[in-house]
Amino acid sequence: MEVTDANIASTVKDGIVLLDFWAEWCGPCRVLTPIISEVESDNPDITVGKVNVDTNPSAAQAYGVRGIPLLVYLKNGEVVETSVGVMSKADIQAKINKLK
Repeated sequence: MEVTDANIASTVKDGIVLLDFWAEWCGPCRVLTPIISEVESDNPDITVGKVNVDTNPSAAQAYGVRGIPLLVYLKNGEVVETSVGVMSKADIQAKINKLK
């Protein structure tokens, strides 16, 4: 799901949400993309959103993005954890499982 400055507030308000802050020019972001897709397929009960930092600067600023890829894990609108850089599917899934 594409998350934008316009829809981020409604996207993150309920349930478990994983936000992937990325950019087209970011090599590590491209490495992480298929991993995020697998996590999304394996977890239909959560919302997985991708936020392009170049086209959504307000969202990036609101979440304090200083480096990408940045994964932000939220539960009912509250940031529970963040991680910067490429992570394995197993590590991402473990963080999601803690939130469930």
